[in-house]
Amino acid sequence: MNAPTFPITPLLPDIRRSLAEQPRLVLEAPPGAGKTTQVPLTLRDESWLEGRKIVMLEPRRIAARAAAQFMAQQLGEQVGQTVGYRIRFESKVSAATRIEVVTEGILTRLVQDDPELTDIGAILFDEFHERHLAGDLGAALALDIQATLRPDLRIVVMSATLDGERIAQWLDAPRISSPGRSFPVRIDYPPARAQESVEHHLARVIRQALDDNDGDVLAFLPGRREIIRAQSVLTQTLQRDDIDVVALHGELSLAEQQLALAPAEAGMRRIVLATNVAESSITLPGIRAVVDTGLAREPRFDPNTGFTRLETVAISQASADQRAGRAGRVAEGTAYRLWPQSRRLDSSRTAEITQAELSGLALELAAWGSAELPWLDTPPVGALAQARELLARLGALDAQQRITALGRRMLELGATPRLGAAALRAPETLYALIADLLALMEARSPLRGESARSDDFRVRVHALHAWRDRRSATGSNSGADAGALAAIEQASKGWRCRLDVRSAASGVPHSHAVGDLLLHAFPDRIARQDENNPLRYTLANGRGARLHEQTALLGEPWLVALDLRHEARDSLILAAAPLDPRVLEQDFPEQFQRGRHVRWNDERAAVEAFEERRFGAIVLERRSVPVQAEDAVPALLSAIRARGLDALPWSETARRLRMRMQSLREWMPELELPDVSDAWLLDRLQDWLAPYLQGKRKLDALSEDDLSQALSALFNYEQRRQLDAQAPDSLTVPSGQVRRLEYIPGDAPVLAVKLQELFGLADTPRVAGDRIPVTLHLLSPAGRPIQVTQDLKGFWERTYPEVKKELKGRYPKHPWPDDPWTATPTHRAKPRGT
Repeated sequence: MNAPTFPITPLLPDIRRSLAEQPRLVLEAPPGAGKTTQVPLTLRDESWLEGRKIVMLEPRRIAARAAAQFMAQQLGEQVGQTVGYRIRFESKVSAATRIEVVTEGILTRLVQDDPELTDIGAILFDEFHERHLAGDLGAALALDIQATLRPDLRIVVMSATLDGERIAQWLDAPRISSPGRSFPVRIDYPPARAQESVEHHLARVIRQALDDNDGDVLAFLPGRREIIRAQSVLTQTLQRDDIDVVALHGELSLAEQQLALAPAEAGMRRIVLATNVAESSITLPGIRAVVDTGLAREPRFDPNTGFTRLETVAISQASADQRAGRAGRVAEGTAYRLWPQSRRLDSSRTAEITQAELSGLALELAAWGSAELPWLDTPPVGALAQARELLARLGALDAQQRITALGRRMLELGATPRLGAAALRAPETLYALIADLLALMEARSPLRGESARSDDFRVRVHALHAWRDRRSATGSNSGADAGALAAIEQASKGWRCRLDVRSAASGVPHSHAVGDLLLHAFPDRIARQDENNPLRYTLANGRGARLHEQTALLGEPWLVALDLRHEARDSLILAAAPLDPRVLEQDFPEQFQRGRHVRWNDERAAVEAFEERRFGAIVLERRSVPVQAEDAVPALLSAIRARGLDALPWSETARRLRMRMQSLREWMPELELPDVSDAWLLDRLQDWLAPYLQGKRKLDALSEDDLSQALSALFNYEQRRQLDAQAPDSLTVPSGQVRRLEYIPGDAPVLAVKLQELFGLADTPRVAGDRIPVTLHLLSPAGRPIQVTQDLKGFWERTYPEVKKELKGRYPKHPWPDDPWTATPTHRAKPRGT
């Protein structure tokens, strides 16, 4: 059949020519340009393919199916002939398939199973701007293969909105851009009314869009839950027979997705409530208006908890523009944005590789044999290290971080590493149940109403089994969403197929069955109840966790925590299941360890030692044992680091010594004196203080003399000599008395002295090789301050005459000579009778 004309059509010869001459290409084309369907069809007979297939990567299952179906229709064929697709749990390909549309995980499996890609001549990365983790990995692997094994492999990166220049530099490839086909789109920002919810704001603007525009309305919401709420509000408020409200998201069945993608029936208009699956790739006919909440649900990894959550976040400006463009496909349209016009959005979407949990990526890299790939954005070092630590705990990596046999089986299964570990360590008799658990763990909770508050994960299993065992034509199930359960059942069927299970699980599993299976996925989140607080638990990873007050799990001594919310002190357990600790003994014997543990008891201010038996950080048994000398010093040093230097018994002598040391180091850097700042001393406790802690069990056993000696030992003989000479502890003043100098780092030293004791002294005393003048605090005979100065000569000349007048009457028994330069210094009053 004749192919329709698309905006990309005039560029197809250029695309063919470019790929005939060089193996990489960047293609920029907006939604609706036709790149997804026309480029693969154009390239399928190129000579450089040498009979090999074209594989096109689509990030989303809906788009993969739709693209394959549209291309097959253009060829007048059924899907599975020349054009086919492979997505998770679903495949329509044959020996005749020349163009294969796959989702991201499928591409990685193709690469890992056949690194030379024997049957593949080109890989097209569609919608690359979405920057999914698997897409970045697939592109990096493809470039590595092209550079080492298959220089003839063609790689095309296609996108509606991407940083084309940066991508082209990364690929060292030319760019071709298509203008697309679009009509003007007016942007409107209708504000929310006071106290108006998001759903009611959306519904009101949708009604406005129906009145202001012809055709259908496409509304973007972050997820399925918000779509259901919006459907409910629209059903209550629209009350029109000529309007169909349809949903479009990734959890719909194939039939429901096809319904959403089909044109409206004659005389009807449609409102399509969609997630960001509708931003690109798929075609929605008849859309004339877009209503955009400006929100999307994206994965975010929290390194503090080790969890990845789907969070509702603001979209980027590129996504907002792409969404708005949907209103201008067939005629002029309007885009209504439900956020203030003054709000500034990020220019583009953040790459998932920089903010996701990376255990799946780390396992793929271990299977590939190298992490040194040509990345567009390199995986964060910390997140990758954390992922490898988890894989080792799961048994997927060995001590040298090489992939194990279990790790390879986990990759073949296609589940996340955690869930793969649980599935592959389950007894075959429980494969049907583990299939349900995999489906339930990957989905949002199907529970609704009061049941939704339950933190007992077994309630979800019971709901699925009850629905499966009792479902009627309506599929109703008390306390659970029948649609959500149907989607979970579909996923469970896929897992049962992978695990070669013929029948589904039913009934109520025994009380520990769920926890005993899932603990293999979360060995770091195995939790034991606190003896003194039934709501508090210690996790195997050392963190604390707690149940909420209305928990359904009260009294369970052991749990596996499946979902937690990180909080400042203890994480809140959102979902968990009880387990039998005997399974831990059986399946994780290497994680049970017995040994001596030394700790600091802050209450007793002493080191104490125990012999303990532990599972990870969970203490199972403990008995007190004597503290050994080699154990005490590290514990004491740890206590000092935690409490700071103020925990040490600083004498006045030691404090003054340290002040002098710090001051002289600042004034005379050429002496190269040791640093005695807080940071330096804490960082080097092992060097200067540890020798003086030998044989001690408590901090208060360290005497003031010990601390002074430890501090003094930092200076060698010559440095101590310089310290005494250039930063003396005291000065002998003209009266013959010895007066202390007070040192404060950053300031000049201070000498507090009675005025009469300085008679005859013309100049201010100085320290540090005469570089630093002493600050004189001149005192009255009663020791009260008179003057602060660093210019004694100026004081005698200008200020002393006034001071003498004032103080002579107040202190008549003390000398107040007219000429202080020649007067005899004294610290006493005048003799009697003078």
